[in-house]
Amino acid sequence: MIETSMDESQQQPQATTPKVSAVIFSNNHAAALRRCIEALEKSIPREPLEILVVDAGSYDESPTLDAQFADAKFLRLERNFGATKALNIGTRTALGDFIFFLDAEVEVEPTTVALLVAHLEADSDVAAVCPMLLDEKGAPVSQIRKLPDAAAFRAFMHGAPPPPLPIDPSKEFIDVDYASRAAIMVRKSFLRNMNYLDERYGHHWSDADLCAQIRRAGKRIRLFPGLKVRIGERPAVHSQLRPSMAADMGVGAAEFLGKYRGFGAGLGFRTAMIFWALGQLLTFQQPGYAFGRLAGLISGQKIDGSQ
Repeated sequence: MIETSMDESQQQPQATTPKVSAVIFSNNHAAALRRCIEALEKSIPREPLEILVVDAGSYDESPTLDAQFADAKFLRLERNFGATKALNIGTRTALGDFIFFLDAEVEVEPTTVALLVAHLEADSDVAAVCPMLLDEKGAPVSQIRKLPDAAAFRAFMHGAPPPPLPIDPSKEFIDVDYASRAAIMVRKSFLRNMNYLDERYGHHWSDADLCAQIRRAGKRIRLFPGLKVRIGERPAVHSQLRPSMAADMGVGAAEFLGKYRGFGAGLGFRTAMIFWALGQLLTFQQPGYAFGRLAGLISGQKIDGSQ
């Protein structure tokens, strides 16, 4: 019989509970996802970081990447249920006290995660922090805006979103109203207290809702221009999914306006978008696309895996 002494058992390596969980939403962008994970794996220190990929029904090589990244966790969804549901699944699974939402196209620097955690830990009034995004040429990609109103949502629906707010790179930090989910770290306790992301949103606008909830609670969202990360080009939306995505954007906007501006504001926006889509259909402007978007707006269809 082999006996194990108390000293020997105490010397067994103990599992480290992660401090932060990077929750990556991915859908059919394997090359970008590989780069995203590779960058996170270089984080210093690496031990407090959990890497958790939520793959939304990808049919490219994304589902095979777990063989290349043994230290990352992969949750594979059967279909694309939209970013909101996917991120909630990842958040509920995550072990860290801080949730770092990331799009698969984002590549962090080795010190990004640790510095964002340090900024959150330094100020209890800050509920979320984010780095500054740079494009592939090193130019700033501002991800901050004012919380959207009906005019801003109409601009998005018409393919001309309001210009993002400028970022002063000389400032240590900037308190903002709305930062996109492309790269934002949030206290998990705050997400838990708001019962996680609102799944009345499908793919769009749950990040705006999160930021509105943070601001409503009297907490801050802080961007640090000195923390720079790279964001690559997003994959094109498949032509068959474009009408559903457009409808999801409109239905989500109506949900947001109804929640924060009153039922009438939400209903009025959705009605206006229905008549706009109907007008495009009647004038034979991309009839297939217009019909699909119109049907989705009327039915309240969001990206939920049924497409």
